[in-house]
Amino acid sequence: MKRYEALAEDIALSIRTGILKRGEKLPSVRQTSERRGISQATVYQAYYLLEARGLIRARERSGYYVIAGASKLLPEPELLSSTSGDSTTVDVSELIFEVLQSTKARDVVPLGSAFPCPSLFPYDKLASSMHSSLQQLDPWATVADLTTGSSELRRQIALRYLLVGMHVNPDDILITNGALEALNLALLAVTRPGDAVIIESPAFYGALQSLERMGLKAIEVATHPREGIDLNALESALHKHQPKACWLMTSFQNPLGCSMPEQKKQNLVALLEKFQVPLIEDDVYAELYFSSHRPLPAKAFDQSGLVLHCSSFSKSLAPGFRIGWILGGRYLPKLIRQKLSSSLSASLPAQEAIAHYLSKGHYDNHLRRLRHTLSVQQSVYTEAIARYLPAGTLATRPSGGYVLWLELPTHVDVLRLQRLAIALGISIAPGPMFSAQRQFRHCLRLNYGHPYSDKTAEAMQTLSKLIQQQS
Repeated sequence: MKRYEALAEDIALSIRTGILKRGEKLPSVRQTSERRGISQATVYQAYYLLEARGLIRARERSGYYVIAGASKLLPEPELLSSTSGDSTTVDVSELIFEVLQSTKARDVVPLGSAFPCPSLFPYDKLASSMHSSLQQLDPWATVADLTTGSSELRRQIALRYLLVGMHVNPDDILITNGALEALNLALLAVTRPGDAVIIESPAFYGALQSLERMGLKAIEVATHPREGIDLNALESALHKHQPKACWLMTSFQNPLGCSMPEQKKQNLVALLEKFQVPLIEDDVYAELYFSSHRPLPAKAFDQSGLVLHCSSFSKSLAPGFRIGWILGGRYLPKLIRQKLSSSLSASLPAQEAIAHYLSKGHYDNHLRRLRHTLSVQQSVYTEAIARYLPAGTLATRPSGGYVLWLELPTHVDVLRLQRLAIALGISIAPGPMFSAQRQFRHCLRLNYGHPYSDKTAEAMQTLSKLIQQQS
């Protein structure tokens, strides 16, 4: 990222999080130049970029002013979960299936969707890359790269880690059918039916589905809406339950949007090392950061191969291609055998297409556009929440990804709200689908990865009316 782009992203993040408020004047070009140790020309470039994005505006002989962002930000939740500390048999698949089915129709307002808008992804360039890569494909590669995956794609993924200072050997990477297969393979590698696994509270519903399908028990641990899982509560759970694994999203967690600070990630790895409990790290949103640099994963602090780090291109580049990967650490040989005996290999044409796309340098340009779009849409959605939803509503302020967590007044029943809303063509993701204990009955997850339109505004007003009817 160039200096002016980094400055622009820092200012955009300050606007989005409410540090810089609508109507507020930015520091002068001279002041910013002196404080940052950069040229005034660089500052002007950053301000011009922010102006083009519709975040700031110049006033003649006065300077630059913020014109985007919520004029009144909603307060954030503080500590959302109150867990019993017990292991729980998971039974949430029917609820999750019902909610996900409701988001498929195109005419539904997808506030509850698990995916960003499909139009945000460069399918034309990916199609061109697939055509070019298949023309150049060595037929023997279809055999040589079975199971572990395309050697060129693994090399390109290793190069992505190198950008954040992580030295990853391509041979340590196993390509999978999306991140979900990587996560499921990780669970199979370290657990047996009846074992207990620590998860966040609230947790990614896919984790709950996997635990339920494999006959595993969930231990929900309190999770802070800004900084992730509570390490003191985690240590207590480790002492009490002796779990076989810990499944966490350390950056831009779904559904909260929270991210663990780097020092906390390091402390997390050290804690799990002490108990010899493997960490299954779900890091699918890592590239969707809004600040000037990508956050390091917990894997960066792993010295003993105890972290099974999973990610994919599904959230950032090619949702339908279903290409993910896992850095399996000490468990890699077992993971490869499991992959061989289950799905054998991920689609080689899809792998080669993405590898070709990455090799041409298109990815970072796409990501810059995608991050900007999501950052701006978060501001717009946050402002709409403040405008339409009732007093007492709390909302998280993620620094990446595309989901928000809302805490509505305690009398609101979101399961009832979800049924009424979907009948009117509006999907939401109710809080109980993110908890094995069916907690968070007055909370919901909201997707801001789709463009805000008149139809979205109408949906927000309708939700407000449905909520008021429960008072």
